[in-house]
Amino acid sequence: MESKKITLDNELKIAFDIRKEVFVKEQDVPLEDEFDDFDTLNGQCEHILVYYNEQPVGTGRIRVFDGFGKLERICILKPYRKFGLGKIIIKALEQIAEKKGATQVKLHGQKQAEGFYKKLGYKTSSNIFMEAGIPHILMVKKLSA
Repeated sequence: MESKKITLDNELKIAFDIRKEVFVKEQDVPLEDEFDDFDTLNGQCEHILVYYNEQPVGTGRIRVFDGFGKLERICILKPYRKFGLGKIIIKALEQIAEKKGATQVKLHGQKQAEGFYKKLGYKTSSNIFMEAGIPHILMVKKLSA
């Protein structure tokens, strides 16, 4: 189990395929809501893949602005959940945030994943709101200096 920063177009396509499987097919997020202008290799985001037995099975991205890292599009293919891969994705994205000088990270977490993020040190910072038809909450975490 390892994570890797995406640097090639074919790796980004794999990340997009994972996101389509999880968010569009499994969770019924409209395709046009899943992808945006940040989904490039040379943009404001850094993307990662997480591997299980050398197979890419999860992804996430991060944008750093105003001293915050914003973790986004975190997902793992259904058969590979419960192997601790989510923790690897979060840790990798937090490390990118720290390298870019962020002192805090935040995310819009699905309400059903709130307990997972709390175990990783995130605090709930909002009431429930809807995003792509799914209940979400804002969660934040201070990074170690």
